[in-house]
Amino acid sequence: MTKRAVLAFLLTVAGAGCAAPGTGPSRPAPAPSAALPPTTATAPVKPLPLQPGGTVALVAPASPPDPEAVERVRQGLEGHGFRVKVAPNVLERHGYLAGEDEARAAAFMAAWADPEVDAIFSLAGGYGVNRILPLLDFQVIARNPKVFTGFSDITALHLAIQNHANLVTFHAPTHSATLGGDAELRPVQFAWFWRQVYGPSYLDAAGNRLPPGLLFPLVEESGETRALRPGKAVGRLTGGNLALIASLVGTPYALRPDGAILFLEDVGEEPYRIDRMLSTLELAGVLDRVAGVVLGRFARCEAEDPETSLSLDEVFEWYFAGRPYPVLLGFPTGHVVDNVTLPYGVLAELDADARTLRLLEDPVLLP
Repeated sequence: MTKRAVLAFLLTVAGAGCAAPGTGPSRPAPAPSAALPPTTATAPVKPLPLQPGGTVALVAPASPPDPEAVERVRQGLEGHGFRVKVAPNVLERHGYLAGEDEARAAAFMAAWADPEVDAIFSLAGGYGVNRILPLLDFQVIARNPKVFTGFSDITALHLAIQNHANLVTFHAPTHSATLGGDAELRPVQFAWFWRQVYGPSYLDAAGNRLPPGLLFPLVEESGETRALRPGKAVGRLTGGNLALIASLVGTPYALRPDGAILFLEDVGEEPYRIDRMLSTLELAGVLDRVAGVVLGRFARCEAEDPETSLSLDEVFEWYFAGRPYPVLLGFPTGHVVDNVTLPYGVLAELDADARTLRLLEDPVLLP
């Protein structure tokens, strides 16, 4: 898809329809927390959008990407007029890691400190981000706000940056799979990424600023989207991969839920594992303190033996059907072809009845 085609698509994206609330057995709603810590709803710092001819750093802070995919990404970006810098550890391999911890952390920090770099794109998720969190300098990141993208294991970086640099970052497809000239790339995934991080996408065909905010598309080819709990809520977006969020509970990098719209996704986990991770969030008080929940696509999370397992829907019903806030199930984000980009820290409105998620402000700093 060419840049011109992407921008044309951006002007045609439509809204969503309506659905009835979900039904089914659930436990009673939990009592609200007796005392909540101070809200984390302060406005975050927004990065400048990527502009034509800008410089993109390609990083691999977790597992190593496929070398051929790296080259396709580089060529694809350069073909669109961007300059590209590839982090030195990208082609390294240390078991399941893209190099030793120190090398991955140093390469990641170098991209933030480099004044020529305008945006930082993660090439792959996998595993390994948690290991480098203590090696990062969040003051450097805070002083150099830039577009930063990725998902899956990259969730840990998003949450750490949100906590310690108060910077908007983007839960977005990793680019070894999406920017390497893949002919099978879905327009929804591609276009909604560029719609948020690319400066010209905030202008109409006449060059005028589009109104602030964004209504995300309802894409159901890969799964149904429905209300598990009705209602409407406003809060700042946070969340990501459930396994990573659960792994950070009790650490300085843990998700801060107060008043937030929490989005969750995962891949390749049996229902009992999803149950365990949600239980961790509940025991930590996370699920009592959010304003609303968006459950994304949980790809390949069916039970291996359904006769001896709860279904994934039953797990979600148990944890969320009795909640006093809206819960939307099946939103197109996660390890699926329609992985819609979501910006951390941006004020959003969740309307479960209408099955919509709307940004109430732009996620980047515009003139």
